[in-house]
Amino acid sequence: MKLGKLPDRTPVKMTIVLAPSLAMRLREYADFYAETYGSREEVAELIPFMLEAFLESDAKFRKGSKRRPDI
Repeated sequence: MKLGKLPDRTPVKMTIVLAPSLAMRLREYADFYAETYGSREEVAELIPFMLEAFLESDAKFRKGSKRRPDI
């Protein structure tokens, strides 16, 4: 079978504390997203995709994480 076993997809809830300036920038980003795509999304809905895009774009992290077992 070409498709491997699917990974655990149980959502994990995390709580973080942000500096007021970062919280404001995230709200501004959500506004920009709404202007760009015509669809308003909550900051909390955007953050997982933003983090995934950030990690995928970090070549050194991708290279280093290949040496570790499933993270």
